[in-house]
Amino acid sequence: MVLEFTKMHGAANDFVMLDDREGKVPWQDYVLMSLLAARRTGVGCEGIILIQQSNRADFRMRFLNPDGTEVAMCGNGARCAAWFAHKIGAAPRVMTMETSCGLLDAELMDSCNVKVWMPEPTARSYGMVLNVDGQQVEGDYINTGVPHFVIRTASPEAVDIESLGRAIRLHSAFAPEGVNVDFVAQREPNRLSMRTYERGVEAESGACGTGAVAAAITAVEAHAGTLPVVVRTGGGFMLSVDADWRGNRCTGLTLTGPVREVYHGTIDLSLLGSDLAAIE
Repeated sequence: MVLEFTKMHGAANDFVMLDDREGKVPWQDYVLMSLLAARRTGVGCEGIILIQQSNRADFRMRFLNPDGTEVAMCGNGARCAAWFAHKIGAAPRVMTMETSCGLLDAELMDSCNVKVWMPEPTARSYGMVLNVDGQQVEGDYINTGVPHFVIRTASPEAVDIESLGRAIRLHSAFAPEGVNVDFVAQREPNRLSMRTYERGVEAESGACGTGAVAAAITAVEAHAGTLPVVVRTGGGFMLSVDADWRGNRCTGLTLTGPVREVYHGTIDLSLLGSDLAAIE
């Protein structure tokens, strides 16, 4: 099968975009999808996004991690999905998409900036203390569509994110699903910088939209931050998180930032499948 694809990134979070409105992409073959996502032997990405038919919204966004497994939500992925769906004629500029987290609204603000209304956060647990390799690590747990553990630090740049991030991502406190780990510095009441160790990617991500939302919510609700919050990602791009403030909680959250089309191409999936024999 030869597939057309578009490579995009949202604030350095990169994705392979597929138009699957005809339902022909073998997305349930997680091995094949992982080969497509592989950086050295495939197209390379932090996620595969399929635009599919929906009877509840303009389209359905289906998101696959680089290992081929499906996850419920990706903030920057949703923003890229909105832009791509509009480009291929699947949605107007103001749209509703179906996700595994429910229905989400999005709006193309201009040619390169997209706003998405995020799912309501759940399962807050602030001030959690973990024992990690003999050290006490304190952070804030919140689910913004996917689970995040937000650790405040003076300098995210100085953190050994591959070692500490992975240890926390696999910590028994978050078993069995694991957790994304965000290292965040509060520069001003409404300005943060962050780096994220992302589960599924199993490495540092160039950016994480749900992580930016998690960092912003915890900053405002637990650490005297103010809305709207501008978050500088590990890739150097800026994301804006805004919300309504009701009952001492953030609600009605939005995530706004840049998206870019990088290139367009075709790929023969049968050639990827031939890699399986070499691996075995």
